[in-house]
Amino acid sequence: MGVPEEVAARMNAHLSVLEGKERAMQTLTVSSGAERQPWFCSGCPHNTSTKVPEGSRAMAGIGCHFMSIWMDRSTYGFTQMGGEGVPWVGQQPFSNEQHVFANLGDGTYFHSGLLAVRQSIAAGVNITYKILYNDAVAMTGGQQVGERPEGHSVVQIAQSMRAEGAQKITIVTDEPEKYAQVQGLPTGIAIHHRDELDRIQREFREIKGTTVIIYDQTCATEKRRRRKRGTMAAPTTTVLINEAVCEGCGDCGVQSNCLSIEPLETEFGRKRTINQSTCNKDASCVNGFCPSFVTVKGQAKKKQAASDRPQPSPRTDLPEPNGVELTQPWGIVVAGVGGTGVITIGQLLGMAAHLEGKGIVTQDAAGLAQKGGATWSHIFIAPDQHSICTTRVSMAAADLILGCDPLVTAGKETLLRMREGRTHVALNSSSTPTAAFVKNGNWENPADACVATISQSIAAHDLGLFNAEAMARTLLGDTLYINPMLLGYAWQRGWIPLRLASLMRAIELNAVAVEANKTAFAWGRLAAYDPVAVQRLLTPEATITLHRKAPLSDVVARRVAFLTDYQDAAYAQSYQQWVEKVQVAESRLGRTSLTDTVARVLFKLMAYKDEYEVARLHLDADFEAKLNAQFEPGFAVQHHLAPPLLAKKNNRGELVKQAYGPWMCSAFKLLKKLKFLRGTAWDIFGRTEERRMERQLIADYQATIDEVLARLTADNQSQALALLRLPEGIKGFGHVKERNARAVLPQWKQQRTTWKALSAKV
Repeated sequence: MGVPEEVAARMNAHLSVLEGKERAMQTLTVSSGAERQPWFCSGCPHNTSTKVPEGSRAMAGIGCHFMSIWMDRSTYGFTQMGGEGVPWVGQQPFSNEQHVFANLGDGTYFHSGLLAVRQSIAAGVNITYKILYNDAVAMTGGQQVGERPEGHSVVQIAQSMRAEGAQKITIVTDEPEKYAQVQGLPTGIAIHHRDELDRIQREFREIKGTTVIIYDQTCATEKRRRRKRGTMAAPTTTVLINEAVCEGCGDCGVQSNCLSIEPLETEFGRKRTINQSTCNKDASCVNGFCPSFVTVKGQAKKKQAASDRPQPSPRTDLPEPNGVELTQPWGIVVAGVGGTGVITIGQLLGMAAHLEGKGIVTQDAAGLAQKGGATWSHIFIAPDQHSICTTRVSMAAADLILGCDPLVTAGKETLLRMREGRTHVALNSSSTPTAAFVKNGNWENPADACVATISQSIAAHDLGLFNAEAMARTLLGDTLYINPMLLGYAWQRGWIPLRLASLMRAIELNAVAVEANKTAFAWGRLAAYDPVAVQRLLTPEATITLHRKAPLSDVVARRVAFLTDYQDAAYAQSYQQWVEKVQVAESRLGRTSLTDTVARVLFKLMAYKDEYEVARLHLDADFEAKLNAQFEPGFAVQHHLAPPLLAKKNNRGELVKQAYGPWMCSAFKLLKKLKFLRGTAWDIFGRTEERRMERQLIADYQATIDEVLARLTADNQSQALALLRLPEGIKGFGHVKERNARAVLPQWKQQRTTWKALSAKV
């Protein structure tokens, strides 16, 4: 090419690096379940509004509701802005389908969506528009809808729809009471609570012509912003899950579609917990058919006193690191979860570089990536602006990666930028659950596998790994401070070519939680300089430990003690005898896995949660201690229950929960004392179909154990294990448990038949 030899040599060397990186990426296997798919925010109105009745389907358009296409929402296809639902005008004459729903956001409605509704009305098609009024253009930053100072209102939309000729208009909201003083609504428009949405949609799909449901609920992200700014009152109700009552069935996730419901691993299996740091107080999870939910009202959550929370190192002489000598552009990639401040880190670095007169370029991911999906911010810092010739860190060219989330950091988009010997990585070792957990209750967090993948891509001394999530939660009370903590860690390692004073000034100019962000930065510095000292300050909850499987004897002993409290010593002894029976038979094979399975599954079946047990667990001292630790004295607890003898049923014949005040604790105390009635002729609760099924499951499982032990050999032990694990899937309460039983029981019956047939040939 006529270039000097030394230039050609550098070009060839760089091409070799790129070719090697491409080969490595071709063989890379991303850990299963490691994808961060964009999702509705916690508490998003779309979690409820995009549901359609069984047998119906919906169309999507422009806006956050577009994401319902990859959710279990029977939503198919999308259009340009202003074309929402219009494809149905051409489809209906050639379809046996009589009706569809179309989702339409208020921002799109104001822009051009009104024209789509007008077209459907003019064409005379049977369609119901669900216009979500969330009081903001949510997907692009929360701008106001409409040019007027007060924005665009539900009343204006209702008036427009009446004028356009909609056959019927109804308003659905999470706060019907706020319409008591509303003026200007056209006559004949009903106001309903969002809990009635399914019934209303079933009614509307039978109406000929174009109908409109205005779904009124403020954007969850906007609520959080307004609460922080003091322009919206924070709710005084907090939702909690009593993990002892929880069955881990996941119906709360089905009802709420919420990312703040996270897995909780316990001695008695996987349960559910609510991440209070990300919860936006929507409370739709309470609709999950489960008595484990309680709401706490009336008192604020306890604030940890400054004296109770470990402070950054009292040392004022923490040495400054040997920083980067900036002779060429320094490429940084921030990889994390959308909506957690990834882009803010890029802005802080950009402002700090600007204050120092350095060259700076940032490029951020936006759009749907902000909705809980993978997000990146690319930053270049250079001695001067002219030195920067691109806006994105290219292949194998990252000097620093701030890995706020191991799943995103281990993705191909981030790994592509790493180069052994060049790239430094400051990595948070812990990862929050992805949207996959909403769809799959058995999802396993691949964070450890992701960390291993990252460690193989760079030099060992270039990886800075620590549990920033645990530190942020324990030391600052909120996981939102993970990112500034990582920034401080990387700076202390000497991986950021900026002065401390500039970064602190950038945090001040950002003017959001200034002192808390500075404190997080300081914690990150200390974690890099003296990780042992930081670890000593963390509570046992945050301490990183190796969880070893409990010995079988401990597993059985804990369950014997539990069943003694559950019923009595004789009941617990019966359980122990069955486990010992399996243990003796399996010991001849020199194995214990079958015994361990029976110990856990039989316990679960025998400790079924009837009214007496739910009462006992809600009165448990450990749960009461947790409430007292979280809330100021004087709080009031509501329990959300559906007593089979008292609860109403919905239009699907399912029991409906309702809230019961503090007086329910007195009823619990009485029920707890009546546990001796369980299974007797005097047990009025034991006569329901659900209780009869639970008792039958115990008998059937014990019969299955006998069948297995009669023919157990080393060759068929794996089949026996699969058979005896099956009943684990029968969990939940009421219709949820019944649905799970319908899925498991045919498999159980088939595998028992297969076992007998195969074992007979042995």
